[in-house]
Amino acid sequence: MTDFLTTPEGRKIGYNRIEGSEPGIVFLGGLRSDMEGTKALALEQWAKAQGKSFLRFDYSGHGVSSGTFEEGAIGDWFEDAMAAITTLTKGPQVLVGSSMGGWVSLLVARTIPDRVAGLVTIAAAPDFTEDGYWASFDKDTKHKLEAEGQIAIPSDYGAPMIITRRLINEGRTRLVLRDPLSLPFPTRLLQGTNDEAVPYDWAIRLLNHADCPDMTLQLVKGADHRFSDEDCLKMIERAVADVLARIP
Repeated sequence: MTDFLTTPEGRKIGYNRIEGSEPGIVFLGGLRSDMEGTKALALEQWAKAQGKSFLRFDYSGHGVSSGTFEEGAIGDWFEDAMAAITTLTKGPQVLVGSSMGGWVSLLVARTIPDRVAGLVTIAAAPDFTEDGYWASFDKDTKHKLEAEGQIAIPSDYGAPMIITRRLINEGRTRLVLRDPLSLPFPTRLLQGTNDEAVPYDWAIRLLNHADCPDMTLQLVKGADHRFSDEDCLKMIERAVADVLARIP
């Protein structure tokens, strides 16, 4: 059953939570995805079978939560995640961040490291507004975005993606790969080599950049950005189990 939480910023976000032992697991979805996605539901079933608490939620402008996607930016979705984690969970949690959720989970880990017991990322996309979108735009596209406030770009996942000036500019205040990044807990990075949305060298960059005493990267030959077939879902479960087993 979906419940709703009003964040300190006044946004109403939908969530589903199951009770269980701690540390629990929190799933952070990707851009324009929602908490009904394949990975979120599969991991919830696994957590339930393990007797672990589990939380999934929709960022504002996503799924059943309030607001529109075009109004949002990375900082808003980070604030939504902070509200969900600090209000709806108890003690340190294992964060599982998919794509943009990988960036959001890194922001959470940087801000409240005492509430993070471990981290698993799936095709993590830290700093993608700058290093992905902005870096790929030509001079005319950048000018149009600055002048008109938004542009539409093709998407492999449905309707064209609306990229707003605020998404780019606000994202520049949330970058995590320009400054030291401490991840003092078990961290597992999962990445497909056929990912056309997030190049696998981004995962290598994160691996090299982060200060983490226990981090591994698993590159999966042929896996795409969805990372949702049966084998990939099992890899996610094993990564979470590995992190849980390494928590003191």
